[in-house]
Amino acid sequence: MKKGWLKKWSAVVVFIGMMFPAGAWSAEKILIAMSNWIGYAPLYLAQEKGFYKAKGIDVEVKIIEKVADRRAALAAGHIQGMCTTADAHVITAANDIPIKMVLALDESYGGDGIVAVDSIKTVQDLKGKNVAGHKGGATLFWINYVLTQNNMKLSDINMIDMTAGDAASAFVAGKVDAAITWEPHLSRAAREGKGHILLDSKKTPGVIVDALAFRPDFIEKNKDAVKKIVEAWFEALEYHKKNPEDANAIMAKFTKDTPELYKQHIEGVRFYGPQENKAYFGTPDQPGELYRVVERALDLWMETKQIPKRVDPKSIIDGSFIP
Repeated sequence: MKKGWLKKWSAVVVFIGMMFPAGAWSAEKILIAMSNWIGYAPLYLAQEKGFYKAKGIDVEVKIIEKVADRRAALAAGHIQGMCTTADAHVITAANDIPIKMVLALDESYGGDGIVAVDSIKTVQDLKGKNVAGHKGGATLFWINYVLTQNNMKLSDINMIDMTAGDAASAFVAGKVDAAITWEPHLSRAAREGKGHILLDSKKTPGVIVDALAFRPDFIEKNKDAVKKIVEAWFEALEYHKKNPEDANAIMAKFTKDTPELYKQHIEGVRFYGPQENKAYFGTPDQPGELYRVVERALDLWMETKQIPKRVDPKSIIDGSFIP
């Protein structure tokens, strides 16, 4: 298994090397890789409004859509930080790519869910049914959590591997009994498929959470810069609250939406400010929900053979930068 992982990462590293030619940036620039997911947009807002520069740091948001490519870039030292879900950071660390989460960014708050035919009234009714959804990443992590909370297992449903969009389309076409997907597919599937939203992520707070993480060696040498990046995130959230029209227009460019659509889409996420971060990280003596999320991710990824080994949650969580 180990050799397989090494071959896969080696191939991706070669690809990343082509994306980041030598000398492409100065040693002082801090590159943070992410997809153009709406939950990451405040990091872009902070860049565009000059919040990083005002603090004396040069930060650039770098779009790398695939998580595997972000991991490879991090492993090769081409970027200093990356954003993805907490459960995905576990996969990174367990494959010997050192990383530490320093800030929780957002959580899915109704943006993910299960759409089902009307005859399915409860999660337990999914037993033995054909359910479309991606058998990996946050989707698999979330549905596993939902089933566990209802005294069920993944093996209790017939899960058919599909992307979020394809899962919604399969439901609308009547090919499956239920689909695990996210907005805008979720509402469309419920509306066009003549079904209903059985459950959404508002009922599972703290499970699907995106986090910003950096290489540990970078953190050790640049603690002040990491602290300022965290501060800039909170500053961006405040700016969004006070200047929603301007902020939405800027962040819509990041997600390639219209400001109107961006405003609509962020209703399915909840950004994490200082208080939410304090509660989510907790302390080493009194760990917050993040530690439990990491443990659940370790259990699932080991069971599904997506990681070769377990890691200590404390080794990938650093809440010291939360004010």
